[in-house]
Amino acid sequence: MNEETKYNKLKDIIKVYLPEDVSVDAITAESHFISELNINSANLVDIVLDVEDEFDIMLENDDMDQMQTVKDALSIIDTKLEAK
Repeated sequence: MNEETKYNKLKDIIKVYLPEDVSVDAITAESHFISELNINSANLVDIVLDVEDEFDIMLENDDMDQMQTVKDALSIIDTKLEAK
């Protein structure tokens, strides 16, 4: 799976949880989930669960703590996929 495909899948997951005042266009690789995309912690957990399902990986608590930006999430996904 190439980087663009992974990014687009992740973006599709994230957009479901965006508040009404944040546009899908606001999602970039550098976007911070909480401070820029206004995603609350409960929805961040939902995103993690959806990422696990979509990419068939398991994320640990440490992974979730490190997942601050979209780029962080992509990096963690890459690491987990390589370990499979």
